Amino acid sequence: MLKHRGFPGRLPGTDFQFVIRRENRKKGATPITRRERFRDRKPADRRADAGFLSALINHFGEEPFVRGNLDAGRLGWLIGREVVPVGIFDPADYDQLFQIDMAAAEASFPELFAADSAPDFGWDEDDDPDDE
Repeated sequence: MLKHRGFPGRLPGTDFQFVIRRENRKKGATPITRRERFRDRKPADRRADAGFLSALINHFGEEPFVRGNLDAGRLGWLIGREVVPVGIFDPADYDQLFQIDMAAAEASFPELFAADSAPDFGWDEDDDPDDE
């Protein structure tokens, strides 16, 4: 399982995790299942979705990326909408490739693309230990 170094582990100040620590060697990867985003979801849940998508965009951009240690539950809120599989989709594969659909991301989360008022999720880009 690929570990994405420098990717935020969670949304700061919350228990919404973005990555897992280790792979499940006995049962394999947790399958990614599409979760419906209803209009009455809590603001904290919507903020976690926006934060996770923002982290994906900042870390990977429009390039394909491997699922690796990204949390299956968190991916489930975006899969098939803003995050799409590349090739044949295997929901239980740590090596599955994904790509961000930027048009869908901008339509669903326009606040992430607003230059003057982009939300601050509490992670600093200057604190990346890989830059040293």
